[in-house]
Amino acid sequence: MRQNRRITPEGTRDLLFEESLARREAEGMLSDLFVGRGFSEVMTPGMEFYDVFHADTMAIPAESMYKFADAKGRLLVMRPDSTMPIARLVATRMQNARLPIRLYYAQDVYRFHHGLSGHYDQMFQAGVELIGAAGERADLEVLSLAAEALRQSVGEGFRLEIGHVGFFQSLMRQLPADGETKDAIRTLIENKNYAGLSDELDALPPSQTVDVLRRLPRLFGGEEVLRAAASLCHDEDTKEALACLARLYLALRRLGLGDQVMIDLGLVQENEYYTGVIFRGYIEGSGDTVVSGGRYDTLLQQFGSPLPATGFGVNVDCLTKAMLDRGEVDPPMPPEILVHARPGHEVDALQKVNELIEQGMLCEFSVFEELPQSMDYARARNIGQVYDVGDEQNIFYIVMELVEGITLKEYIIVFLIFMNDGLSTNETFLKFSVIQIMENRQVFDLHISTSFLL
Repeated sequence: MRQNRRITPEGTRDLLFEESLARREAEGMLSDLFVGRGFSEVMTPGMEFYDVFHADTMAIPAESMYKFADAKGRLLVMRPDSTMPIARLVATRMQNARLPIRLYYAQDVYRFHHGLSGHYDQMFQAGVELIGAAGERADLEVLSLAAEALRQSVGEGFRLEIGHVGFFQSLMRQLPADGETKDAIRTLIENKNYAGLSDELDALPPSQTVDVLRRLPRLFGGEEVLRAAASLCHDEDTKEALACLARLYLALRRLGLGDQVMIDLGLVQENEYYTGVIFRGYIEGSGDTVVSGGRYDTLLQQFGSPLPATGFGVNVDCLTKAMLDRGEVDPPMPPEILVHARPGHEVDALQKVNELIEQGMLCEFSVFEELPQSMDYARARNIGQVYDVGDEQNIFYIVMELVEGITLKEYIIVFLIFMNDGLSTNETFLKFSVIQIMENRQVFDLHISTSFLL
């Protein structure tokens, strides 16, 4: 036997039953939300040319991409991100579209995670891109939509953290250090590595900028953060970034998000294409980033279409896990009816299946040749009725569990009332006979021998 025949590749997994249902439910909820806000769905290929992601602003580290070559020797990658393919799509396929362009997606992305990170390499992601709209109105719309996506998923148990790339970039321009040092500082701030950041900054000449950077990971909270930052920074770029954040923060509070929105001036995205407001969203019970997004006004220019844009992506897998952990996903519903075919009546039975499905019933065709086998299968699957298609009049068999503490007579009376939509036995007539009682399995089958008369 080949070694890898019975396992999945590292970083991937199978989804079964409730997991699949939760994924579909989360995806459907997000799609309905996005469509309701005027966004239209697009799908990009699962593989792209490496050049799409190897831009001037390297959005995704090359070592995080799954790379391979096509038949012509051209370098391809499994889609590691959805924003850049959509930027390519807009620049090449939607050049004459009326602005703004509202697009949403729901598709897998693939990124290699080194070591034991606890992250899957294949992640299902849904999100929106608002293209061709500059200014704070578009930022506010996208932020409020991200918050609503989290609210509809987990109620009030979420947090949205907002920052501004301009604030950090202004500090970096004032810092007398080389590019490698600045990249290291950014990573340390992003990871909230206070000790490492302190060591890196201690090696630089003392300055007000160094002091601000040392405090940056702790500039987290409400309006007081903006006041503290304003007292430390006095150049126009940082003032403008702080003023923008203040206006957005107050607007989000007016939308009823005061308890869920925080300001994080130490929020520095790894994707270098962001140019303005950036944000992340988290949910209770998960340490992973569930929502990530922001403004990227220069990205489409790299594809020949200089348009402002903003958007976000949602880690649907995180939402799925949260829904399962809270027990919000019901197990798959068994069929209501199992259709059994007597020998020679298989086509008739399949036609009956189609008829029942058209009536709105959940229905399954029995592959068993003998009726007792079909009955046993129905009990095991908790299927309440078996429809027997044969030479004589088609017959319904009702499969029921005997409830402890209730007599057979009482159970039959309850059953008769249920079968007749709540009508009492005095208002209807239903002749029945008990064909089998299996006391050892606490199950009996009720055979309806005639139609009920109203």
